[in-house]
Amino acid sequence: MRPQRVIAGISAIFCVSFALPGVSHAAPGDEIYAQPGQLVAADDGAKLNFVCMGTGSPVVVFDSGFSDWAPAWAVVQPRIAAWTKACSYDRAGEGFSGPGPMPRTSVRIADELWSALRNAGVKGPYILVASAYGSYTVRVFAERHNQDVAGLVLVDGDASDLESKALRDKDNTVIPRVAEQFGACRDAIAANRPLPLLPTRPGRPQRTCAQSFFRGLPEVAWSDELNDKLMEIARTKPEMYDADISEMAETPFDQRYLQHHRFSLGARPVRILTSGNHAIGSIDPPRATSLENLKYQYDVALAQSGWLKLSSNAKQIFARRSSEYIQFDEPDTVVDAVREVYDQSK
Repeated sequence: MRPQRVIAGISAIFCVSFALPGVSHAAPGDEIYAQPGQLVAADDGAKLNFVCMGTGSPVVVFDSGFSDWAPAWAVVQPRIAAWTKACSYDRAGEGFSGPGPMPRTSVRIADELWSALRNAGVKGPYILVASAYGSYTVRVFAERHNQDVAGLVLVDGDASDLESKALRDKDNTVIPRVAEQFGACRDAIAANRPLPLLPTRPGRPQRTCAQSFFRGLPEVAWSDELNDKLMEIARTKPEMYDADISEMAETPFDQRYLQHHRFSLGARPVRILTSGNHAIGSIDPPRATSLENLKYQYDVALAQSGWLKLSSNAKQIFARRSSEYIQFDEPDTVVDAVREVYDQSK
């Protein structure tokens, strides 16, 4: 998820994302994400929650979008674990992880992940898979720990650092407004007050910020048990809002860092998945489009194509009918891309 979603009327945090009615087609066994997995200390003291399954190498490591954590991969991770070790995790402050030092830059997050994997005995090299905001952190990881990376799969990742300055500046203007609303929610939880209501949306029920995580809670792809636990965390954990607010505030720094720290993976495989519906959390029901949105989607796809320069073995793959959550809407596309990177990296 990216905080810039209110741009061009396509906000998935506060304007597009919505609570889905009912729960069906839940990923079997997703209850594993409703409880802590393995808590591992990073070198800076943050304790990160890992959910690992399967065996094999290279290990696939998942990072998630803004205001998402390990359950974002509940549909695809077990499938990938059928042929190698696969680990998802909660960034510091998120989910079951403890809070980490501030500020929450992608540099700090990448180094925490690298050191925690080593401390957990999960040896590289790693295939890094990330969606939306997570594309910042895994690219910083690849720049700072290059030899520990076997390949990349970027699932409709945020490429703001490669956008035009005008579009990037427009994206970044939304951050203070979103952070302010998250701050109000954080303060309410800390003071044991009811969560404030989010701005109303025509024809849709009111909700609080506890329902704004992922692409809206409850999530149709998850079991009742998982949805209930995620809602409980969102209603009771002020540290998570602190982490989210800091991640948002540091995105301009993350963009500048990536602009000034270019890197190459040589011939190691890179797969870029593009949805054509970036920053849109759900395409069901379909929404009317506009020339402005079509231009925005073209600009995002063009920026993502800049990642083709990361490797001589890079490919951009376009989803057929998916929101930015390709791992939910077209899981085969994600699994196939990871398998291709896995086979070629070996």
